[in-house]
Amino acid sequence: MVPPGVSSITELSGKWWIAHTKSRFEKAFARDLLYRGIGYFLPLVQRVKVVGGKKRHTFLPLFPSYVFFCGDEESRMIAMKTNRICQTIEATDQDKLLSECVAIERTLIHGADLDPYQGVSVGQRCRVIAGPFRDIEGTVIQRGVRSRIVLEIGALGMGASLEIEADLLEPIPGC
Repeated sequence: MVPPGVSSITELSGKWWIAHTKSRFEKAFARDLLYRGIGYFLPLVQRVKVVGGKKRHTFLPLFPSYVFFCGDEESRMIAMKTNRICQTIEATDQDKLLSECVAIERTLIHGADLDPYQGVSVGQRCRVIAGPFRDIEGTVIQRGVRSRIVLEIGALGMGASLEIEADLLEPIPGC
């Protein structure tokens, strides 16, 4: 989820921070940022729950309790004053964080079924060589006809796993 009028988080400018929100405050915090004109990225995944015999479609944060936002120091102070976050985490490598978030964004735009994945495994780094996920990099955690790779957000120590055809992956030399 990105602010209206923005097709990709690459269009947002400013320094990126990671907001550690209070429990289940991610969407409310994103609305606060929207109303204040602060750019953000809140990756959501659709889930189906059966409640009272009825299917309910809901969107849940891919990374519970975390929202990415950008701007200047004043934007960070405004975000802190919403009283919906516990702390802000400064991304030391801005380019890396943005590229990791763009990979997550691209997979969600193309309708991939992502699952939260914590504790990113050490394994072979690979790159997708064709299709809508071309050039996305991840770590292989399962091999087979269909492989599973982890798209990680290093600053959080978390990621999302993506199932993809094994023949669409190539190893990244030197990794």
